[in-house]
Amino acid sequence: MTIIISTERLILRTWQIEDEEAYFKINQDPKVIEFLSGPLTRKQVQDFIQYVRRHDEQHGYTTWAVELKETGALMGFIGLNTVAWHAHFTPAVEIGWRLGSEYWGKGYATEGAKAALDYGFKHCNLSEIVAFTVPANIRSIRVMEKIGLHRDIHSDFAHPKLPKEHPLSKHILYRLSRSS
Repeated sequence: MTIIISTERLILRTWQIEDEEAYFKINQDPKVIEFLSGPLTRKQVQDFIQYVRRHDEQHGYTTWAVELKETGALMGFIGLNTVAWHAHFTPAVEIGWRLGSEYWGKGYATEGAKAALDYGFKHCNLSEIVAFTVPANIRSIRVMEKIGLHRDIHSDFAHPKLPKEHPLSKHILYRLSRSS
């Protein structure tokens, strides 16, 4: 395990095989997956862990595992990821987070995301970082705004991995450039 970022309360680190069970449980929680297309299977969790490890090796950043310093518990992920599909704003690097619902409302996502933004701009020399979600995901939108991202009102889009008529298809886009 390699610690990438340490904040006051969090450790953002590389993923370990031992994280599989805790991350699987996080992705079964109906609150956590409310704005996702469904719970993740064990195979999808295994594939995710392998993907983010490869992504980190290739790019120098990824969606890192997040631990609560106080307990060492895996909370979910926070980090940066290249957008792997085509849209009018790609190629792009996205900031994202997914924490177990017991960690919501305590400022952890904001704390970790601020540190990940800083890492992306200062250590990876990224010129812009984006974030997106469905309009109903008020919690994530609040985090986006707290960390300084701004809504690009002209860049709403239909998620290309979902049918246009799917209730989660419409997404809104937030952006932050290094210069701002």
